[in-house]
Formats: sequence, structure tokens, C-alpha cells
Amino acid sequence: MRYRFHTLDVFTDQPFSGNPLAVLPEARGLTAAQMQILAREFNLSETVFILPPRDPAHTHALRIFTPTAELPFAGHPTLGAAWLLTTLGTIPLQEPTTTVVFEEGVGPVTVELTVDRGQPTFARLAAAQLPVQGPTPPEPALLAEVLTLEVVDLADGDWRPEAWSGGVPFLCVPLRNREALRRARLNGERWAATLADNAWVSQVYPFCRDPVDPTQFHVRMFAPALGVAEDPATGAAAVAFAGYLARQAGSKTGRQRWQLMQGEDFGRPSRLTVEAEWTEGQLRSVWVGGAAVLMSTGEIDVPELPS
Repeated sequence: MRYRFHTLDVFTDQPFSGNPLAVLPEARGLTAAQMQILAREFNLSETVFILPPRDPAHTHALRIFTPTAELPFAGHPTLGAAWLLTTLGTIPLQEPTTTVVFEEGVGPVTVELTVDRGQPTFARLAAAQLPVQGPTPPEPALLAEVLTLEVVDLADGDWRPEAWSGGVPFLCVPLRNREALRRARLNGERWAATLADNAWVSQVYPFCRDPVDPTQFHVRMFAPALGVAEDPATGAAAVAFAGYLARQAGSKTGRQRWQLMQGEDFGRPSRLTVEAEWTEGQLRSVWVGGAAVLMSTGEIDVPELPS
């Protein structure tokens, strides 16, 4: 059978930047095995398949695949799907804000699109699962080895490695400065021997604070277990990272917005906006947003697979 697809660059307003995404907007009839084969064929960080919702109160259902596995949630496929469906007119746009609700593995995910003169200009998603902190991560010396760095390249003081998850877990590793982040390289052998079999720490998310703007961070993300050597922009990691940053803020009640710069070191600059609100030390909401650019449209033949 032949299926229509589109590609977008997400978490950017410029073509050939951000995180590329493949979207099949009419995926009814595809099996999970066929979806996995297509995701491997596109060979992008994720491919998203749009299906009718099970609950008529929701807009659509999404299934999200990396080249090697299905995910219960991912940020740039969620935003990219909403951006595409509104751009194509499948979902009518209402100014100034259009809201859609997708069914995903983590539960219903709400997306709000800012609309100006009949076009989406910004989209943000509400985290269906608020971030929770995971178990104590490995020692800094081991993490430095995994990132092909020295221990002195890791940040000190209150900025320590921590595992967080908002549906997909990530190991947040603070580095001393931008230069250390630029030098970081995943040591595949050390990763396979020490982190690969622990779901809480197998996705490695090194970051550093911006030297000028305390609300801006530079980040990278390595996920070889998911078939992603390095991701240009990672919405699910941004959700998890919001838990880390909210804890670092230290105040009992507050609301904060941060900018995350990702993909800068391999030609795919991306900007993710993260917002979090907490009261009495408890997170109440997390939003992750950005823009997107429609890049291509085509058709792909999907082979029948033996049952």
C-alpha cells in the first residue's frame, strides 16, 4: 500500500535546522511492525503515525517510533504533528490560540498553537506526566569517562548529575562550561558496559549554563539505545530537565521560563522553550514549546509483512 508522508524541521523557524521529523498523517491500517520498518527507513530521531482517536473527545492518536523502538511520548513528534495538521487544514485554526489533544502512550497530551493571520507561529505541549526524580546516578568519574571528558569538566557545587523522567527518563549531567559541552563525545564501549542496561541513565543529557543569561542552557542528548547517536532537539528531555531546574530554583512557589539551545555542535541549531510552575515545592505544570517548518511531501510504498 502507498501512504502519504511529510517531513518537518521542529524546534526552529528556519529550514534545515531543528530536529527533522517524518509524519504519516493517515496511518490507519499500518501494523506496529510496519511502523517500525518505516521509522527505520526514514532513519530520523522519530517518525510519528497519526491515527483516529479512541476517545472522540480527543483530536487524534499518535504512535511514535525511533529507528529501533516505540516511545510512549516524545516532544518534537507531538508538536510536529499538531503543526502539520493545522498547516494542512485538517484541524481548523482559531485565533489567537488553537488547542488539540493527542492520545499517546503516557496519556492525553494537550498542545496549544499560537495563531497569527491564519498561520501557526508557536506551539507548546503540556507534559502529561510531571517530571519525577530517579535513583542516584553513577559516580562523576564514570560519567566523565562515558562522555570522553575529565572529572574537572563536570560542574561542581549544587549542580550534580541527576536522573529525571517525564515519561521517558534522562540522565542530566551538568558540565562546567560551553567548551566542555562542545568536546563531549559518547564513549560507546564505556556506555555499553555501564549505562546501557539501566533505563534511568541510558539516555545521557549533558548541559551547561549560559555564561550571560541565567535562564538559558546549552544541551546535548545521546540515546544509542533508541538508535539515536545524538538528537538535535529533545522535547521529552526538556520535560525531564524542567524537574531538575525547578528543584535547582529552590523556592517553594514560583513560575519560570527557560530557553534550551540544542543541536548547535552539528549544524542543526534548535531552540526549545520550557515553562514550569510549582507551589509549595511541588511541580504543577510543565510546558515545552517551539516552532516548526514544513519541509517536504511525498508518498512511500509499504510492504506487506508475513504474519
